[in-house]
Amino acid sequence: MSDSVSTGDVCWAVIPAAGFGTRSLPWSKAVPKEMLPIVDVPAIQLIVEEAIAAGLKQIVVVTGRGKVAIEDHFDRAPELEAVLAAKGREALLERVIGPARDVEVVFVRQKEALGLGHAVLAAKAIVGTFPFAVLLPDDLIDNGEGPSGIRQLMDVFENRGGGCISVMEVAEGQQHLYGIVSGAADSAGMITVEAIVEKPSPSVAPSRSAVIGRYLLPAETWAILETTEKGHGGEIQLTDALAVLAQAGRLTGVPLRGVRHDIGNPLGFLEANLHYGLARPELGDKIRILLSQTMSEG
Repeated sequence: MSDSVSTGDVCWAVIPAAGFGTRSLPWSKAVPKEMLPIVDVPAIQLIVEEAIAAGLKQIVVVTGRGKVAIEDHFDRAPELEAVLAAKGREALLERVIGPARDVEVVFVRQKEALGLGHAVLAAKAIVGTFPFAVLLPDDLIDNGEGPSGIRQLMDVFENRGGGCISVMEVAEGQQHLYGIVSGAADSAGMITVEAIVEKPSPSVAPSRSAVIGRYLLPAETWAILETTEKGHGGEIQLTDALAVLAQAGRLTGVPLRGVRHDIGNPLGFLEANLHYGLARPELGDKIRILLSQTMSEG
């Protein structure tokens, strides 16, 4: 390994959930976008379950004003649990209890909306001087029975050290929506990242390899974030800190395996609901019939 650390040192996952959700307005005006349901499960619960499945047992959720519903969701509800137990609804009871029982969730406020890098930095006092995972709740990744999005990065980190970021190839003309990386790929497709450009115009984008919302970052990232000045959009960008790691030769782009849904926009949200709904044995066939009927009516 390149570092004297292992995935066993990665104890914490950081979930930034303080944003206004402007891409999701007006539905996100009063409801935290992280609590919007994917079929019948809040999106942020799927993110937490991904972290748990990867072996991460401690989570910092960075929130802001108006996000109390997230904290309530990850608290225990004895009265509700008693009702479900009395009715013999064990499977539903397990889904309700699991996130609150199987992981330690700590909440911290980002008091000013100063960007993703600033939101991540708000977790430093809790995480301490250890490598850590970052999972963006707008990005849902379904890799079936294979390793989850964050687990894929943890596996690479075990062998290479440094920072690891999830990347995927986007369509030509879409580069302005993402941070785009440049660098050489090895035979396994791993990219030694040389630079990251935040939301470049397609004409100057260095590639079509876009950064997706999963990161595994070394402890040195904290010091980098503390000295990062405001950049794109007048905010402290996580991308700028990643660029420092890249310049030091300590950043690997890991090709994403699985299906990714950006639920921060209405179409992506609808696609995610269809994807996860169709995968549910009790719902899949009914949804297919409903879609067929809707198409015929159209």
